[in-house]
Amino acid sequence: MRILITGGAGFIGSAVTRRIIQQTDDEVCVVDKLTYAGNLDSLAPVAESPRYAFRRADICDREAIDGVFSEFEPDAVMHLAAESHVDRSIDGPAAFIETNVIGTFTMLEAALAHWRGLDAEKARRFRFHHISTDEVFGALGPDGLFREDTPYAPNSPYSASKAGSDHLVRAWRETYGLPTITTNCSNNYGPYHFPEKLIPLTILNALEGKPLPVYGRGENVRDWLFVEDHAAALILALRQGVVGETYNVGGRSERRNIDVVTTICDILDEILPSAVSRRELITFVTDRPGHDLRYAIDCSKIERELGWRAQETFESGLRKTVQWYIDNPAWWGAIRSGKYRGERLGQIT
Repeated sequence: MRILITGGAGFIGSAVTRRIIQQTDDEVCVVDKLTYAGNLDSLAPVAESPRYAFRRADICDREAIDGVFSEFEPDAVMHLAAESHVDRSIDGPAAFIETNVIGTFTMLEAALAHWRGLDAEKARRFRFHHISTDEVFGALGPDGLFREDTPYAPNSPYSASKAGSDHLVRAWRETYGLPTITTNCSNNYGPYHFPEKLIPLTILNALEGKPLPVYGRGENVRDWLFVEDHAAALILALRQGVVGETYNVGGRSERRNIDVVTTICDILDEILPSAVSRRELITFVTDRPGHDLRYAIDCSKIERELGWRAQETFESGLRKTVQWYIDNPAWWGAIRSGKYRGERLGQIT
């Protein structure tokens, strides 16, 4: 297959790209605007492959995207490009509407034009795979799980923009017949994760002896999914998923934020002992506005229908993640020195 991957220099997109190039015979063209979270260093392991190509482009730029479709002639699109950090969406929602809603609309229009120009057999095989989040479903109470038929109830500018993009994808399938598949995932973690999210920020702050900020009392619960397991699920959904279906992808690993942070501290204390436990660095800070209490995914559909299973437990995946950050200071050091220093975002003043 020839697969066009938007946002392929980002955290999840780069994991998908590396996996495709390293484990299949497919060709990949990555399209990425290279905003703050896009990092070509994350694609360095596959950058020399003759089956890999990169195009710097904004998904909102229809002319540029049409040019990529014309040049690369993809058999499938994996649409991962998105603004994704809730705190940043509170500070600046406009960028989220632009990229996640207008950008998805632009990609759908370009893909539709491309698909309509294909011969019958290629048109039958073409897929537009839209990658989304469980945050579109809102917040759960202490019990229950998000299913594919859970009503949408987004609570942040980020989740609202992703909900909008999900609805656009559905509409382009129902109205124009574009063969689409959507996946909604739980919180990802793993190597190459931009250090504004909880797990990489905690690891790096702990390595540097800085405070470990925990919102509220750390009672918010998330279902954690190792990024390599997610990448495997996405590729499987693209190949074997049924057009028009949505698939929830989760790690079956619910953890309170405070438990995530303390586990990271304990792993680091074991691998790199210090005079004082890194738990002493934990600092409780004012909670994020509109902070959803709990997310949890029911991923039984993709397990049952496509045969996917997460290979990592939370403990094994987190240990691999911590070790990767210890072993790769050059990757995150460049970010910490300039692009992002771990400052608090998303406060309403």
